[in-house]
Amino acid sequence: QVQLVESGGGLVQPGGSLRLSCAASGRFVSINTMGWYRQAPGKQRELVATISSGGSTNYADSVKGRFTISRDNAENTAYLQMTSLKPEDTAVYYCNADTTNLRGSVYRRDDYWGQGTQVTVSS
Repeated sequence: QVQLVESGGGLVQPGGSLRLSCAASGRFVSINTMGWYRQAPGKQRELVATISSGGSTNYADSVKGRFTISRDNAENTAYLQMTSLKPEDTAVYYCNADTTNLRGSVYRRDDYWGQGTQVTVSS
């Protein structure tokens, strides 16, 4: 079982910045891709950014140039640096981790989600 704990959300004015953290703990062989997703009220959950274990990144068009995803593999932690925040960035932000686990003698991939952290951009 893997636990993901997010932190860093809050209320910020338009144009401001926030940094989200996602710490993974538990039993796993490795963490593959980590990602951030968000869900605004009345909308579906959408991808914000992902980062592979090797550091390759992918961003939603809406956040390119404003958000930066990074990770510390030694600490099993992913970060999302958000700048130039807009009211439309308001959402609950969720961390996701694609992990490899050993179940008996079989390796398998499992997907885990954090509990979410609220980001509100408002004046």
